[in-house]
Parts: sequence; structure tokens; C-alpha cells
Amino acid sequence: MRKRARIIYNPTSGREALRSHLVDILDIYEQAGYETSAFATTPAPNSAKNEAERAAKDGFDLIVAAGGDGTLNEVVNGLAPLKHRPTMAIIPAGTTNDYARALKIPRDDPIAAARLILKKNKKFKIDIGQAGDNYFMNIAAAGTLTELTYDVPSDMKSLFGYLAYLVRGAELLPRVKPVPVRIKYDDQQFEGTVSTLFLALTNSVGGFEQLVPDASLDDGNFTLIIVKESKLAGMMQLMAKALQGKHLDDPRIVYAKASEVEITPLDKDDRLMINLDGEYGGDAPMKFRDLKQHLEVIANIDEIPDDAITESADYMRAEHDFVEGVNKMSDDEKD
Repeated sequence: MRKRARIIYNPTSGREALRSHLVDILDIYEQAGYETSAFATTPAPNSAKNEAERAAKDGFDLIVAAGGDGTLNEVVNGLAPLKHRPTMAIIPAGTTNDYARALKIPRDDPIAAARLILKKNKKFKIDIGQAGDNYFMNIAAAGTLTELTYDVPSDMKSLFGYLAYLVRGAELLPRVKPVPVRIKYDDQQFEGTVSTLFLALTNSVGGFEQLVPDASLDDGNFTLIIVKESKLAGMMQLMAKALQGKHLDDPRIVYAKASEVEITPLDKDDRLMINLDGEYGGDAPMKFRDLKQHLEVIANIDEIPDDAITESADYMRAEHDFVEGVNKMSDDEKD
């Protein structure tokens, strides 16, 4: 029986670039052996999420999330709770495309992103984060600085990209208000005031790849970053260090690995909003759990650093190297 693929695409992402490439993208997945169909998301809430869940329950073998980080997050939320989770592919077409950046998927060429399905060495299992009843695949964040994600209008994101975030972030810095919290992470605990905190699953956060330089995509652990600094000059200094990856040992930062994290504001009157992959995901208190190697994805594995993949791709890499070696042998050597 022929395998089936469902492309879930946002027709408004990337200045509608996906729509013009859709026929070619469908053809690529057909070449890869999939009977392929497409679904255009609508403005209705959870459009991509509901379609991903429906297609998975209907037995589709591959779900392709085509759009920005918001579309990708919805597809992940449709697949992650299910017992049967089909393989997922990504065709980025948004502003930041953090997860595509981490998986080394071409971000400016939808055709090249789709063609990864034709590679031999292309799949491995990634960690997924669970936050209450929601799921995320890149980052959970909280604190005043993360509010800029909600405040930047969508038209500014499309026109100015990272610049829109940086400008808005600079405006917010003077009013950063530390929040007293208790953070339990595995067998450790932090209690004190924080201005911002991150739970990262990849090394790409807001387009910056040095914030979590040692992130692994499949080791079962979040990278927890707690920023204790709140003064404007100190925050600017920390941001400059973070852009160079020199912030890990700074005493104003807690940097740790953990599979389970619980965040609780110490003052019940303090509101601490949780941002999941760039979207509002509820308020603390909240528990987070790293679901190790929970979802299989198509990625540009040959370009991903070896230390970003621990065990789930080891066998596939070894198998790929072995097959490549055999293919290069002469007929006499094979005999």
C-alpha cells in the first residue's frame, strides 16, 4: 500500500511564497513515494493543529508543516499527544523559523526544504517539551523581555524580521520588572527574583545560535537559563555576551540541564506569562517535561553538528556510512 503525506500549509506565510511553489512541492513528495495532498490553514483557531491530528488518526505516514513557527507549533500540538505519531517534515516560510534553523533546513527556498525527503540520511527522533496541556519544540520562556513576542505586530514581523524584535526589546528593557519565583529543576532548586528565563530544546532562540551553544536535540534535557539581572546596563551587557556565547559562566545567570522543571511565582499577585514557541501558552505556576525522542522529523542531518544529536541518529548515521562505503567498493571488493 502506497504511503500518504499531508502538507499543512499557511497560505499567508512568507508573503504567500508557499502558494506559488505548491505544485512543485507536491511533486517532490510524490517522487519520494508518497501519495500527497495539501490542506490550507484558515484563520479559525487551531486550524493546523486540528488537521494534523485528523490526518494522523486517518493513518497518514508523513505530515508536512509548511509555514512559520506558529504553524509548526500547531502541528506539533496536534501530533504530540497521540499514540501513533507520523513522521513530520518542515518547510519554513515565516519570519524567524527557529526550529528549521536548528535542523539546518533551508529557510529561504521551499523547494530545497522539500527535497530533503529525497535524501537517504534524513530522519531522527527529537525531544518535545510539554507544558501543562500544551507542547513546544523549540523554547518556553517567561519574563518581561518575552512580552516583545506578543507586542510586535505581524506586519512588522513580515517587513522587518529580527529588527522588529530588537527595536521592541530595546523599548521594553527600561521597564523590566524582576519576579520572585521558585524554580525546581530535577533535584535542584532556585529561589529568587528573575527578569527572564528560558527552557530551550535547540540552540536557536530568536534567530541567535549562541544563547544555548551546547543544546542537544534528543538527549531528554532542557537547557534552563535563568537571568537574575534586571538593571538596564547589566541587561545590555548580558545580551552582548550572549550573542558571543560568553554568558554561560556569568554569575547573573543560572545555566543548567534538566528533564523536568516547575516554575512558581512566590507572590500570588505576580502574573508570569509563559511563551511557548513564540505564542502565549498560559500562566505560571506551570510544570514542564522533556519528552525524550518523542517525534521523528525530516532534517538535514549531515549539516547538524554531531554534539547536537546524541543517540537517536547514531545508528542511522552508522548505517548511512556503511552503505556509502559499500557503494564505493569495486565489484571485486564486494565479492
